[in-house]
Amino acid sequence: MSSLQISLAGIGGLTLVGVVIYNHWMSRKNAPRQADPQTEPLPEQALGLGVSEPLEPVLTDDFANLPQPERKARLDGLIDVIAMVEVDQPVSGDAALAALPSTRRVGTKPFNVEGCSQLNGEWEPLLPGRRYTAFQAGVQMANRMGALNEIEFSEFVVKTQAFADAVNGTATFGEMLEQVARARELDQFASDHDAQLSFTLCARAAAWSPGYIQQHAGRLGFVPGAMPGRMVLPSGVQGLAPVLSLTFDTHAAMADDPTLSAIREFSLSLDLPQIAREDQAFERLRQSASRLAKDMDAWVTDGAGQVLGDEVLDQIAADLGHLYDALDQRELSAGSLQARRLFS
Repeated sequence: MSSLQISLAGIGGLTLVGVVIYNHWMSRKNAPRQADPQTEPLPEQALGLGVSEPLEPVLTDDFANLPQPERKARLDGLIDVIAMVEVDQPVSGDAALAALPSTRRVGTKPFNVEGCSQLNGEWEPLLPGRRYTAFQAGVQMANRMGALNEIEFSEFVVKTQAFADAVNGTATFGEMLEQVARARELDQFASDHDAQLSFTLCARAAAWSPGYIQQHAGRLGFVPGAMPGRMVLPSGVQGLAPVLSLTFDTHAAMADDPTLSAIREFSLSLDLPQIAREDQAFERLRQSASRLAKDMDAWVTDGAGQVLGDEVLDQIAADLGHLYDALDQRELSAGSLQARRLFS
C-alpha cells in the first residue's frame, strides 16, 4: 500500500471517529435534561432491597395539620335565588335530608337547601340529629357556564316545591322574570371581572424530562396534582383552590420511561377570583416563573411565543389591582366563598 493510500485511510478513519464523536455529542446535547440523583435513600434502598434503577422523584406533603375551611351556610342573596320554606312545626334533620332531590343541581347551577337551627336560630347545611324551624332553598344565579335561565328557574321551583311538600311546608318564590334579570346582570359582571392567567415557559436549548420539571417545581413548594402532568402550589387552607398550577404534557408524564420524554414547554397559571388578595397570587406566579426560567434556562412567554418583560408584567399587576377593587366593591372579594362559587 502506498503512502498516499495510507494517508487517505488515516484521514478517513479520523473523519469517521470525528463523525461518531460529533453525533454522540449532539445526542447528549439534545437529550432531555434529567433530575438530579436522589440525595436521600429511597424507601427500597433503606430497606436493603437493592433497587439500582434511577426513579423519577415522588413529591409528597402532609396536609393533615392545615387549617380547614369554615363550615357555614352557603346560600347568599348576592349570588343565589332563594325561596323560603315555612313549616308549622320543627322538622328533624334526618327527615329533611331524606326529602332532598337526588341531584343537587338545576341545569348547570348548584342547588342547595339549608335549615334554620332550632338550637341557635342560625342557617346551616342540613345535618342529621338536628331540628329545623324553617328552610331556605337556593339556586346559584350564575357561574362560568352562564346565567340562570327561565327553564332552570322552573326546574328550581319544581325541586323546591317537592321538598316543601315532603316536609309539610309552604314555599314562597320570587317572580321569575325579575330573578332571571338579576342572574343576567350578575353573569355580565362576572364575565367582565374574570381573570385566569397563564404563563408558558419555553426551553431555550435542551428539552426537559418530567422529573427535571418536577424537581425544580418541587423546590418552590409545588406538589403533584390529581392528574398526570399537573402540579399545584397548595393553599394554606385545606380544601381551597391551589394558589398556582403547573401543567405539562400528560403523555410525557405517563410514558413507560419518563426519562426519555422530551418536554419543551410547560404552563404556570392562576385562577385569580379563587385566591384571596392577601395571598398575592400574581406576585407568586411572577416570582415562580422568573425563578424557574433562570434555573431551567427558559423564556417566560404569553403562550403565543411573545416574551414577557417587566414592563408588561407591571401593567398586568396594575390591571389586576383594579379588578380586585371592583370585586371588593361588589362584596365578591377574590377568595371569598361567594367569589369561589360564582367563578366556578
